Amino acid sequence: MAGFFASTTGMTRMGMLRAYWLGMVVCIGGFLFGYDSGIIGGVLTMTSFENDFRYGAADRTTVSSLAVSLQQLGAFVACFAIWPVTHRFGRKWAIATCAFIFCIGAAIETGNTHSRAAFYVGRVIAGLGLGGSSVVVPMFSSEMTPRQIRGQIGSFYQLMYTLGIFTSYWIDWGVAQNYTKNDSRMWQIPVGLQLLWAGLLGLGMFTLKESARWLTAVGRHEEAWESLKWIRADDGPLIQAEMEEMCAGVEMEAHAREGFRITEMIQGDNLRRTLTASAVFTAQQATGATAFAYYGPQYFKLMVGNKGNSDLLLTAIFGAIKVAACSLFVLFVADTVGRRNILTCGALFMAACQISTAAVLRSHPAPASAQVTPSGIATIALIYLFVIAYNFSWGPLPWPYVSELFPTRIREPGIAVGVASQWLFNFVFSLSTPYMITNMGWGTFLLWGVFDICIAAFAWFVLTETQGKSLEEITNVSSSPSGKAFIEEEYEHERRSGKTPEVEIK
Repeated sequence: MAGFFASTTGMTRMGMLRAYWLGMVVCIGGFLFGYDSGIIGGVLTMTSFENDFRYGAADRTTVSSLAVSLQQLGAFVACFAIWPVTHRFGRKWAIATCAFIFCIGAAIETGNTHSRAAFYVGRVIAGLGLGGSSVVVPMFSSEMTPRQIRGQIGSFYQLMYTLGIFTSYWIDWGVAQNYTKNDSRMWQIPVGLQLLWAGLLGLGMFTLKESARWLTAVGRHEEAWESLKWIRADDGPLIQAEMEEMCAGVEMEAHAREGFRITEMIQGDNLRRTLTASAVFTAQQATGATAFAYYGPQYFKLMVGNKGNSDLLLTAIFGAIKVAACSLFVLFVADTVGRRNILTCGALFMAACQISTAAVLRSHPAPASAQVTPSGIATIALIYLFVIAYNFSWGPLPWPYVSELFPTRIREPGIAVGVASQWLFNFVFSLSTPYMITNMGWGTFLLWGVFDICIAAFAWFVLTETQGKSLEEITNVSSSPSGKAFIEEEYEHERRSGKTPEVEIK
């Protein structure tokens, strides 16, 4: 497949393989995000977990809410804390550091301390690592991958996220089948496996080179050229032109707004970009899909009742459908259809599924006997269709879309603000969802459906198309004749004054 795509995009075979390898390695962060999102909902329903942390039915809603939402709070803080780190030390080492921090939190969670406070602390620390990586990963991916497949590789984050959820659901179901309900290993195995995934992310970073764009921005031009040659596996005229465009774009931005201040984020076009990034990730959370990822077993109990481990099995099948849908999107759709059209149509289809589910549950609630009913089958089918639509639209696309919006000068804080919105509303919805399920019942699905209608309108009337464009074209850095003239003039001035070292492209 790599050879076919290489022949149709003009890239070398090795360059294609390296681009895919980079996407797979950094997007282990997405797998970690998905795995953690998936295991917690199942773990919170396990009797052994309740026994070890000494709480009963009266505290279940509160424990569920805090165990999930506190990690989102840590991730929200990390979105801002990671910006100066990646700005100074680069993308590669920032991601490795996030993996290490996550391991510390996961280790605290795995230990059977019988203390809910200790478990909550572990969740917050793990959230710091998870939130930091969620900012830097799409940034690193967009800066290093070629424009022809940037959307596809950027969507790897969501693909790995769904694969992580899929893995966690089946592990939750597997331990429920093979361990007694009072065995602590039933919850410690799925929680402890997080250490493996975080370790792979940290070690995988040693196989990659630093971002060429970041190296250019900090004046390390020779290293930037070596990094670009490595990731493209080529040093021909096209790669030389790409390097020159990259240098020109970074140099122009540096001269145009010398002496960055955070207030730039709310000035002119930057304000529009910042608000758009924030709104896109807020919309992703408001679809209801992430809340379903966290509380899948609880949702399925609401729809079909509670009988044995049927809720865990239905959730595991839900995860498998997510993987299949997202895989098809990444392989065949990501860079062939406009972002705006997909996001609009996906939101409308999700709205139809959620509102229909609410109507069925309103007229045919789940029976107390937990028998399989036609209405139960219908709601399951609607939710499975919903998750297919999500993974063809608002699941994978926000990550590459937001990473494409910002020029190099404000990319770090811009993406940080966007992803911070994702974690903020992740926190809000993960905190409120258990109470929504308990108190609103079928109205929970109606609320998500109304949100999805609003999201469709936002996508159609507000978002601009970025598919198939270079980052410089998207940010209007060098697409106009005046911009190009400005770049040439500034470069000539710098070369004459001796302030800027030329990049020798061999």
